[in-house]
Amino acid sequence: MIRIYGMPACPDCAYLDDQIAGDPRFEKIDIGLKTADLKTFLKLRDTEAVFDSVRENGGIGIPCFVLEDGTVTLSPEDVGLKSRPMEELSAGCCGNGQSC
Repeated sequence: MIRIYGMPACPDCAYLDDQIAGDPRFEKIDIGLKTADLKTFLKLRDTEAVFDSVRENGGIGIPCFVLEDGTVTLSPEDVGLKSRPMEELSAGCCGNGQSC
C-alpha cells in the first residue's frame, strides 16, 4: 500500500482525493489529525534527501508518498496519479506561488 502524507488544507493534497477514492492501493494519512502521524512524517522530512530542497525553501513537503518498498517521493506521477494542473498552481498553498 502507498501511504500519502498530507493535509486537507493543502490544495495539492486535496487534488488527489478524487483520484484515490476507493483505490485500495493508497492510504491517506492526514498529518494534522494525530500527533503520531505528524511525528512519523517529520522524521521522514528531516532525514530523507528527497526533502532537501523543500527544507531549504521553507516548504512542508506534502503531499508525500511512501511506497511499499520504503521509497519516498514527492511526485504524484511516480505513483500513477496526476499533479494539480499548472494553471491552478500559480497561487500555491499559501497564495504566494509556492507549494506546500
